[in-house]
Amino acid sequence: MINALRSDEIVTKLGGRFKLCALIQHRLKQIVVDGARPLVERGGRTDLELVIEEIVQEKITVEWVDATDANHVNGAGWPLES
Repeated sequence: MINALRSDEIVTKLGGRFKLCALIQHRLKQIVVDGARPLVERGGRTDLELVIEEIVQEKITVEWVDATDANHVNGAGWPLES
């Protein structure tokens, strides 16, 4: 199991489990499907472990769009990397 997920620190940092899950899924898609390069050294880690490490090291963060903002180009409520 990934040690960072054992405590609630990472959950609190992002504002909840749903937001953490959404960020992980979004970043995993970028790495696995879109072929994005990891922002940390792989070091024999799985893609999920890489994403968690990127979050822990604050290499990726999330900015949540107001769900009432229909003018946003990526759609209301979707996570955006900053």
